[in-house]
Amino acid sequence: MQVSADLLRIDLRMATSGASSSVSHSRLRRIFVVLVILLLLLAGGGFLYENIFEARDRRFNKMEGHLVDVNGRNMHMNCSGEGSPTVILESGLGDSYASWRKVHPQIAKFTRVCSYDRAGMGYSDPSSEPRTSKVIAGELHALLQAAHIPPPYVMVGHSMGGYNVRVFTSVYRDEVVGMVLVDASHPDQENRFPQQLRDMEGGWQREAQLLEYTMPFGVPRLLGMCNQDAVERAAECNWHSAREAAAELKSFPESATQTAATGSLGDMPLAVLSHDPDKPSSELPPGLAKSTNDVWEKMQEELVHLSSRGTQTIAKGSSHYIQADRPEVVVDAIRSIVEQARQIQSSSPASH
Repeated sequence: MQVSADLLRIDLRMATSGASSSVSHSRLRRIFVVLVILLLLLAGGGFLYENIFEARDRRFNKMEGHLVDVNGRNMHMNCSGEGSPTVILESGLGDSYASWRKVHPQIAKFTRVCSYDRAGMGYSDPSSEPRTSKVIAGELHALLQAAHIPPPYVMVGHSMGGYNVRVFTSVYRDEVVGMVLVDASHPDQENRFPQQLRDMEGGWQREAQLLEYTMPFGVPRLLGMCNQDAVERAAECNWHSAREAAAELKSFPESATQTAATGSLGDMPLAVLSHDPDKPSSELPPGLAKSTNDVWEKMQEELVHLSSRGTQTIAKGSSHYIQADRPEVVVDAIRSIVEQARQIQSSSPASH
């Protein structure tokens, strides 16, 4: 009888434990379902929030220029002014045509000028091609042809845009008569920057990818990570622009290699504009910012020697975005290159 009583107690404990386990699993399932529903509601709300405010930004800050059909894909181009050569403005990594809006109208006073959005950036449809400088240069050339903007061109590139215009010039050399590099990237900078800065690059790529993944749900906008300038925010604070920026950053080393292979510009008129060395990046620790800036200064001087006609101007008081901080410096440099190109054209045998 003692054995039977013990077995009964064991059975009761097992039954109680089984019932408790069943209740526990049921409670966990309910919690999981509730969390999934909340997550879906938050994602749906974020998606609506993002789309409403994207539409609002674009309604109150209209796109300048027009869309051009390039092999079945719309690309955005903004051109104004009259005269030759035509100035082509190439933005830096992750930037739209709006980054040039302080200089664009001033250039239009003395020649034709065009700014544009690379595929996937701003108002342009995305491309399935790799986002390297060689691909971007080819897409720009196709856009210029489709928009009936004939050469000659003066190519102007800011930051990574310097890679793009140098590759464009190497491929379409007969169409380019001058170049302006606005605090442009150097193809050897990845090897020459301090190791501490290079160690941070993986974090920047992860941050770019995080922006890409969270942009559809309005997270960057909600956290104030979108550009505070309304015109630039309307063009750039969207998912496809975030994806383009992440893809360009990923392709940066390959674009640098392509640029390094372009070689000399010969005697082409060239202006190199560099930011004030007394204004290193505020996004880096002071010590690292100074050592990085020292290397940057040397590389900017090297860019001058791409052409026997190269000159350098230090934009006093300016950060990396010279076209925003000191737009008159950029306008003056472009005017000088345009005038030099015109003088060369007028004195060449083909012009007589």
